[in-house]
Amino acid sequence: MKKDIIQIICFLILIFCYNSCSQNNQISDQLDLEPISVNLENTHKAYFASGCFWCVEAIYESLIGVSDVVSGYSGGNMSNPTYNLVNTKLTGHAETIEVTYDPNKITFSNLVDVYFGSQNIEQINGQGPDTGPQYRSIIFYQNNQQKKIITEKISSIQERFQLKVAAEVYPFRKFWIAEIYHQDFKKNNKNHPYILNISDPRFENFKFKFEDLIKN
Repeated sequence: MKKDIIQIICFLILIFCYNSCSQNNQISDQLDLEPISVNLENTHKAYFASGCFWCVEAIYESLIGVSDVVSGYSGGNMSNPTYNLVNTKLTGHAETIEVTYDPNKITFSNLVDVYFGSQNIEQINGQGPDTGPQYRSIIFYQNNQQKKIITEKISSIQERFQLKVAAEVYPFRKFWIAEIYHQDFKKNNKNHPYILNISDPRFENFKFKFEDLIKN
């Protein structure tokens, strides 16, 4: 019996070490890559990971100049990730949204302000009750100008509020669209317990701060 317990403990330690090493390697691989731009002249796209994409999708859909928001996965190295695979915490991916917007109506800088103003800036590997690397905060940049905007805002926040920003900064490479039932989840499931208890309060808190950027 004692031997079995020791074997189980060793097995769990191996899994933990594998997860940690795998995650660290995936982050290093991401940071070494050159960003890919998908922006057109009058239609830009931005990519953000900030906890559960059910919450973040609804926040960005409400913004002036935003025409579409899609839930999906990014930040890892596995091709064609699924919700179940991402939840194993082995893919390196985080729940991410793709924001399509008109840069003449709203700027990338505005979108980053909304990003930091609608989350717990200091929470590592999660937002609220959703925890794990699949819920970690990541801002993806497509060029050096976007990277400069992000890093300057992070520096300003850390200096002004004397805190550590948990968000990771990655070059954008690939976005994988999530399963159909995740799309517009808040809009299609208004009475879902998660929406009522987690998503709605988060949205109302954001809405209070950014009334000037919200559609009528």
